[in-house]
Amino acid sequence: MIKRTFWLERIEKAWGKRSVIWLAGVRRAGKTVLCQSLSDIEYFDCEKPRTRDRLADPEAFLDSLGSRRIVLDEIHRLDNPSQLLKIAADHYPRLHVLATGSSTLASSTKFKDTLTGRKTNLWLTPMNHRDLKDFGGGLDDRLLKGGLPPFYLSPQVSETEFQEWMDDYWAKDIQELFRLERRASFLKFAQLLFLQSGGIFEASAFARLCEISRPTIMNYLTVLEETFVAHVVRPFSSHKAAEIVAAPKVYGFDTGFVSYFRGWESLRPEDKGPLWEHVVLNEIHSLTQGGEEIRYWRDKQDHEIDFIWNRRGRPPVAIECKWSSRNAGAENLRLFRKHYPGGENWIIAADIRTPYQRRLGDTLVEMMGLEHLPQKIV
Repeated sequence: MIKRTFWLERIEKAWGKRSVIWLAGVRRAGKTVLCQSLSDIEYFDCEKPRTRDRLADPEAFLDSLGSRRIVLDEIHRLDNPSQLLKIAADHYPRLHVLATGSSTLASSTKFKDTLTGRKTNLWLTPMNHRDLKDFGGGLDDRLLKGGLPPFYLSPQVSETEFQEWMDDYWAKDIQELFRLERRASFLKFAQLLFLQSGGIFEASAFARLCEISRPTIMNYLTVLEETFVAHVVRPFSSHKAAEIVAAPKVYGFDTGFVSYFRGWESLRPEDKGPLWEHVVLNEIHSLTQGGEEIRYWRDKQDHEIDFIWNRRGRPPVAIECKWSSRNAGAENLRLFRKHYPGGENWIIAADIRTPYQRRLGDTLVEMMGLEHLPQKIV
């Protein structure tokens, strides 16, 4: 069993703050294997009827455990999962609970209480840089196969595996948590998002292609976002007349699915840049755990900064993603800093092994690789 050291450290740190952790992430991101790799853990699979019967009386179940460390995997299969977690948090502080699911707690009507202030949220993203070191292998495989461990480790990921994942996602996540109708329209929308991943999102255009209403498209996007399958990156703006202020960009959750839906069986040099942008966003998400602080910037002359790290009370960090640092320019960074002076400028490139500073024109830029982000994002 491969030890995912980054996430094991995060779990232990989270348990140091609160006794209950909500571990969320997409199907096959590795939640079960990660939980089973914890030391001194007792594992309960809530998909099994016998386990659900045992948990039907939460107090009796919790009384029987003492001060152990337990995993409640796929806890959304219980009739009232939030009741059990609330009782554990309020009345069994010596019991450490790690509960897993495929969505945010607030996304499903099954969770009658989001346990605000009682639990720590942890989002298990697809494989980050530390995972890649733990699993071994190369960046090209990470781009093409994606960051779901079973797909990444497979000698060759087949079309059947991607289609089975989408079928399971609809049947086990969407239907159980949201009970949406119109399977074909929803899955077509998801496919189109992967095809256009990283582009500006225009709801009306998707509505026409999927033959559904614009409000339905927006509802579908919310569902995809709450189940971590799509990431909405909104524009950074002070509402200047020259800036894009409303249109978000939407990214598919994983490079493997982007490659699959675009029909890529191997990667050309021009394919790697857009996929690298997805990998950098995934790395940032694994470190920051999401939130509204990751934006992008674009002016009305189409000058764009890939990501803006918008930290409260501090100047925004401008982040550009480059597959190669060779001939990396800073014109867009310079234009951004005309409006927003004073913050750091980063270029994150796949070929940089040692970070360094470089002055491009009159703009000071920090050049770094993916492995250097943990020292910058704290």
